[in-house]
Amino acid sequence: MQDSPRQVPPMLTKKKFSYAFIEIIQTILIAAAFYFAIDAVIDRVEVFNVSMEPTVMQGEVIFVNKIAYKLGDVKRGDIVTFHFSLDPKIDYIKRAIGLPGDEVSINDGKVYVNGYELVEPYIHDLTSGDGMWVVPVDMYFVMGDNRLESADSRSWGFVAKNDLIGKALAVYWPITHVRVLNHYDLLPQVQ
Repeated sequence: MQDSPRQVPPMLTKKKFSYAFIEIIQTILIAAAFYFAIDAVIDRVEVFNVSMEPTVMQGEVIFVNKIAYKLGDVKRGDIVTFHFSLDPKIDYIKRAIGLPGDEVSINDGKVYVNGYELVEPYIHDLTSGDGMWVVPVDMYFVMGDNRLESADSRSWGFVAKNDLIGKALAVYWPITHVRVLNHYDLLPQVQ
């Protein structure tokens, strides 16, 4: 005698389908929640100009910590992203050189803050232009690392604290360029 194939009652098939459907929906909702949580903290920015070379190259994509300056302060040497005050739809990436109250001066290609020459291992050329600026409250003096090819605070002024987007953390694209970005302490250690 041969056994006939067992048939699964239609009710069990329906329950399995409902359970699988609920699991898929839950997985999608959890993935969406993670995406939006990460997106609230991390921004992804593509670099479109050469003003930060060799630190960040044109075409690289970087992670930016959007809550860094909501929880802490900008430090000299931080690589910051911000909305350009003359056209807020444009975002820039530069290095913070002068903090509120600092006196920034450029003489003979060297940059000074409060009378101290900055230690800047990331630049290859002397800084063009001479001048002196006192950074107002809630503002920052920023410059690109490629000093000869950077439009920055030397030409268009200070960056307002409210225009800051965040602190650049790492290059993640292209994959062959992945690296953590260096934020230097620019002032010499005074004893």
